Amino acid sequence: MRSEQNTNIDTYQKIGLTVLKRALKHEDVLKIAEVHEEMANWYGYHGIFPQDSTIYHGEKSLEYYKLTGNKKKIAATYRTLAIDYLRKNSQRTSQEFLFKALEIYEELDDEQGMAAVYRVLGVLLGEMDKPLESIKYAKQAINLFKKANDHTSIAVAHFDLIKGYIRLGQFDNAYQAADNCINIVKTKAQDEVFVLVRAYSYRGDVSIATKDYDQALKDYTKAWELCVAEIGEERSATYRTEIGNTYRLQGKYGLALENLLIGIKAYEDDENERIWPLYEQIADCYRNLNNSEMALYYFEKSRKIRDKIHEEQIANLESEALIKYETGKKDEALAAQSILLEQKTRVQNLSMAIGALLLVLLGLVFFFLRRSRKANVLILAKNAENELLLKEIHHRVKNNLEMVKSLISLQSAQLEDSATKDAMIASQNRVQSMGIIHQKLYQGTNLGSIEMRDYFMNLGEGILDTFNAEDKVKITCAMDNLELDVDTAVPIGLIVNELLTNALKYAFPENTKGQIEIILSRTDSRTLRLKVTDNGIGKISDQPAKGTGFGTQLIQLLTQQLNGSIQEEIGKGTTVSFEFKMDRAA
Repeated sequence: MRSEQNTNIDTYQKIGLTVLKRALKHEDVLKIAEVHEEMANWYGYHGIFPQDSTIYHGEKSLEYYKLTGNKKKIAATYRTLAIDYLRKNSQRTSQEFLFKALEIYEELDDEQGMAAVYRVLGVLLGEMDKPLESIKYAKQAINLFKKANDHTSIAVAHFDLIKGYIRLGQFDNAYQAADNCINIVKTKAQDEVFVLVRAYSYRGDVSIATKDYDQALKDYTKAWELCVAEIGEERSATYRTEIGNTYRLQGKYGLALENLLIGIKAYEDDENERIWPLYEQIADCYRNLNNSEMALYYFEKSRKIRDKIHEEQIANLESEALIKYETGKKDEALAAQSILLEQKTRVQNLSMAIGALLLVLLGLVFFFLRRSRKANVLILAKNAENELLLKEIHHRVKNNLEMVKSLISLQSAQLEDSATKDAMIASQNRVQSMGIIHQKLYQGTNLGSIEMRDYFMNLGEGILDTFNAEDKVKITCAMDNLELDVDTAVPIGLIVNELLTNALKYAFPENTKGQIEIILSRTDSRTLRLKVTDNGIGKISDQPAKGTGFGTQLIQLLTQQLNGSIQEEIGKGTTVSFEFKMDRAA
């Protein structure tokens, strides 16, 4: 697998799945862990896949390394996952994994392992805007790396020094750290091209902070050119954003926009949430180029991401805020009690019995009120925990379905019989349709329902990709947003999957172009109508049915399950309509 890391992406994935399948078959726990580790490293190295793929294989690697009892590997995997979660803006999980790794390394008295953790702690504290602490851990890491003459790690740890000194406004120290880093790579770690790329990039950041834009442009361009020479322009595109921003600061908005738009596409493909400043830079370019519509569009994109990150930060502080809130409420209750007792002393004509009774009643009220508040806090915490667990379950189900889909794809690629191969592809699409539902559940805000228009578009894109028909057939959803509960969404999703598969297989022969339209609407509170229409060649009435007929049987079974009826119209194309009488629809 290692020898094929820089080959074609599809080729490497097939090799990885083949090796993984063999290891699973022989129940070779160590080999399974190593394959997942290689896959995680590969996804992270290429930088064009969602972070979820890297984290999934990293978590599986950790799971199997724990079974081997290899503490050094367990610690190293915790550290790597901490980096992956940090890239995903999950600082709490990152910190938790780092200290688990550090605990193991301290137990093993492994100084180089501790140095690696200190290095990542420097990164984490930098992200948390704590430059002094970040510099402190970076220097501790450098001192330990020097004992082992680990020049690459020494150079990488200098990145945190550069960023920390920039935040503190100590620009001479920042330049010195950047120059030291470049010198270390050039003289003692010449093979580390990407470390040199990042070193030039960080030195460009120092020049931006000092407003030396000409020097910044030289360093950013040098970083990009080194990266292109190593891995090509497409995978080096993110470095174009630095060049673009420098042009923006120089007032060259046309050049800036050209570079920023190319670079932002690579970040968007990686689902990176830290790109909101880039959206603001693009918006600023459009504003200066008098394109107010596009400027507003990108400002809005930036705002949405910033709001999301802000909400995540608030969520991290939720428990602390709750404690402060409860403390304030208790203080208010005690103050109220004090006032009531004060008033009681002024009422001389009331008997001691009534006074004592009032005191007992106040005590009981305070006792039950306090207990009720505690119960509410526990219920809120439990609900949050259950919601997190449900999202994790949906995430794991989605990942498992994705693995099943990949294994089916791998198996079908080895088949020669066309009928069997078609059946395998159909099964792959069915698994995909269910996987998308679980993905939408854990990504959405409502764990009990699915937005069907977005789901259909995702499902259609996946099936078009399976048949390589993106340029031939267009799938549209002429419908409003509509949310359905999971029990309803799954069978409807499978029905649409079968209809799309049949249309792509039979309705558009010999590379003819066409269109498929999906409409799902609610006519009343208990009735749903689904219509799938294609403008293909239609079905000849006396021609025998193609395929095994399993898909048709599945559609009929699912329609019965939803208490529905089917109507098929054949003319210039085919229209299949359904009416479902639902007991409930979200």
